[in-house]
Amino acid sequence: MSSHSRSAPPVSLAWLIWGIGAALYFVGFYQRVAPAVITAELSQTFGLTAAGLGNLSAFYFYSYVAMQIPTGLLADRLGPRVLLTSGAAIAACGTALFAVAPDAYWANAGRLFIGASVGVAFVSMLKLSAHWMPAKQFALASAAALAAGVFGAVTAGAPLRILVDAFGWRGVMWASAAFTLAIAFAAWTIVRDDPAERHYTSYASTHQGETKESVWAGLREVLSYRNTILIYFLSGSMTGLVLTFAGLWGVPFLTTHYGLSQTVAAGLCSSMMVAWATGTIVFSTLSNRIGRRKPLYLVGVAGALALWCVLIFMPLPSTTLLGVLIAAIGFCAGCFILSFAFAKESVPARLAGTASGVANMGVIQGPMLLQPLVGVALDQSWQGALGTGEFAGKRVFEFSAYSQAFSMILIWGAVSVVLLLFTRETYCRQQA
Repeated sequence: MSSHSRSAPPVSLAWLIWGIGAALYFVGFYQRVAPAVITAELSQTFGLTAAGLGNLSAFYFYSYVAMQIPTGLLADRLGPRVLLTSGAAIAACGTALFAVAPDAYWANAGRLFIGASVGVAFVSMLKLSAHWMPAKQFALASAAALAAGVFGAVTAGAPLRILVDAFGWRGVMWASAAFTLAIAFAAWTIVRDDPAERHYTSYASTHQGETKESVWAGLREVLSYRNTILIYFLSGSMTGLVLTFAGLWGVPFLTTHYGLSQTVAAGLCSSMMVAWATGTIVFSTLSNRIGRRKPLYLVGVAGALALWCVLIFMPLPSTTLLGVLIAAIGFCAGCFILSFAFAKESVPARLAGTASGVANMGVIQGPMLLQPLVGVALDQSWQGALGTGEFAGKRVFEFSAYSQAFSMILIWGAVSVVLLLFTRETYCRQQA
């Protein structure tokens, strides 16, 4: 069939193919946050200290970060179809390994496989969007991707807690492995890298072409721009705050010091994730409207830090106030989304993709470092108290211990404010 006689791909088919990538992105966020609501079970099953629990959760991020640059190269050489299929299959195996793990060593290995494999989802979605959708829908697809991820994180809150109470954490992880394997099957049977493979017109030519420059040469050049380095180090503070609290330590903190059930505590952590997603939309929209990145980023970081101080140093009198405060922190932390546009605009257009990748690695380093560090700090402050009942044998930490451990997030946030002051405003325009 001649390319001139081909029609554009049906919208429903384009979104279905994109949606399979979004399903794996959903799983990635779900797995990122899941340990938060099963901290007691994991600690009891594997005999973990706080440091061990933090490290178990962070193994996901270790491999996720390590795979970011290779993923970009693999997406170009193998294509999204192969990448999504293999990523989902490996993630399913990693989840199954986690479900049957007899000790912390094998549980860590399972988390390592999961983090390395689900990291392919976002890059694959962007590449599929560029081929299957017109350029005007690219921004919508990117925003919808984040929504899918946050929905996965919310699912790993109260809904996951309810399922764990009913079927046990290992049973739920087995079901998660089966769901992820189904995504691998759907990716192989339905996804195609380009509409031309189904005899439709490709949109790839309407998007900006990719540079053929060596990835390492491009990386060196990107790092020569001051903003790139500054954004890399500051961007992890807000994601570190949200994913360290809502993704791991929030539930034990809330159940211990506010007497909340694990389901209610998980719900509050989920509210932080929802507010976080809402904040990303508001901050990005306002930033584009006023034509500035730096002022709104500063407002968001400063607001999150001020509210964080209240949470970690001042016990609140009611669950309602606690919920409002947690959601407000998540909303302010949504300013992190400006990192991607800020970094992309700070370099020439041909290096925008590499700059975004560097920014994403900076974003992920926050929870990767803070989750285990908070655990180490908690262990150092432990007074020897152990839980009873459903928390039997689990270490119990004083409110002051959490305040001290969570202060590391406060310090990183304060450093981020200083780094932001040295960034160069782009005025929402691409570097010439």
